[in-house]
Amino acid sequence: MILTVTLNPLLEKKLTYNEVSFNKVNRNGFSETFPGGKGINVSRQLNLFGLENIALTFLGGTTGKIYKDLLNKSKINNVYISTDSETRAGYVIIDKTNKAVTSFFEPDPEITPQEAESLLTKADKMIQTAEIVVLSGSSPSINTDYIFPELISLCNKYDKVSFCDTYGRHLQNCIDASPSMMHNNLHEIENSLNKELKTDDDKFSFLDYLYSKGIKRAALTNGNEPGFISNFDFHFKVTSPKVEELDATGSGDAFTSGLVYGYHNNLSFEETVQYAAAMGATNAASYETCNVSPEELQKYLTQISVEPIGKKMKIVDVTPR
Repeated sequence: MILTVTLNPLLEKKLTYNEVSFNKVNRNGFSETFPGGKGINVSRQLNLFGLENIALTFLGGTTGKIYKDLLNKSKINNVYISTDSETRAGYVIIDKTNKAVTSFFEPDPEITPQEAESLLTKADKMIQTAEIVVLSGSSPSINTDYIFPELISLCNKYDKVSFCDTYGRHLQNCIDASPSMMHNNLHEIENSLNKELKTDDDKFSFLDYLYSKGIKRAALTNGNEPGFISNFDFHFKVTSPKVEELDATGSGDAFTSGLVYGYHNNLSFEETVQYAAAMGATNAASYETCNVSPEELQKYLTQISVEPIGKKMKIVDVTPR
């Protein structure tokens, strides 16, 4: 079982138009509503690849009830902690003619200390029966900033694999807690830690820093630009094919899903990275979020380059004979 934890879910309302006219009323757009948030996106994507998982999150108010119904309709197994604050909503406007996507998010909810402790207690029990724990997305309030670092510590206590994909105030504390694996967009690192990663050497030095913190596998992605990933203290440059980007929302979550998929299925490191990068690229080439099918993935899977930089890993053939 894979556990995903999302502290800041988002009810995503998407309106799609052939063309948007500004300063005018736009009518008859195609309307869809989805349960969003980074960990929920990962759960949705893992479902499509047949990986059993359960999502843990906060939900509150009328929006939270709608969100819960959508989770059930989407067949995303879930457990939630009720909050006094209303779950936030987001509005995504798609202009297909100009290939423009504009998003508007409501303010983050305020989570009480008691609600935060309730989620932590629930997660403690769920981690003990999980194989992999995925901690994704932002922390909505000061009262929740300690949760991801504490969950990482619990994973280490119970000898569970933790995968952290977060940003913001609590990122440094998450790093210090030593998750098994990490993924971040380059700009998230620079903005959250006030750290410039301009050159390749800067990025490799940062990957070495993460390894010194006990993080065994770490990935830095940057949209269509080449990404960098470490496996212990070995470094790799990852190049994906250029795609016609429609909406990159959730591409990082698709990438995370690929890393989790590869680890769960005991794929080689190179195969795992190829799956992750292909999932991210396929997601960016679609208006849907983390809805990549195994068939769609094949289009890009063989086009991913994973190039070792510096010292080389020794590959041992363990194929049964």
